[in-house]
Amino acid sequence: QAQLMESGGGSAQVGGSLRLSCLASGMPINNLCIGWFRRVSDKEREGVATFYTGDGSTYYSDSVKGRFTISRDYAKNTVYLQLNSLKTEDTAMYYCAREIRGGAWPNWSQGTQVTVAS
Repeated sequence: QAQLMESGGGSAQVGGSLRLSCLASGMPINNLCIGWFRRVSDKEREGVATFYTGDGSTYYSDSVKGRFTISRDYAKNTVYLQLNSLKTEDTAMYYCAREIRGGAWPNWSQGTQVTVAS
């Protein structure tokens, strides 16, 4: 099973940028479907972005389209989420996770807080 170690969270100003990293241990990301999620305490978890290995397609939620980008560095076995043009509503705990057959997400990172302020 893959172990996902996340880093890159922190604070940024409105309009600023952050890059989150998800390092996968145990399996190469070539064989993994990795997605990014975020959650605030009073709302349900939101799927932010996903890279699908099977067909190479990507998914972005409507709230982040055009601002966030998911990418991979196969040499570093890392999946990135670039957060640009940050808004205060992007403030949340962010997680990366692995999807397996059947649509389950059995492996999650520890999470990293992103806080955006004007």
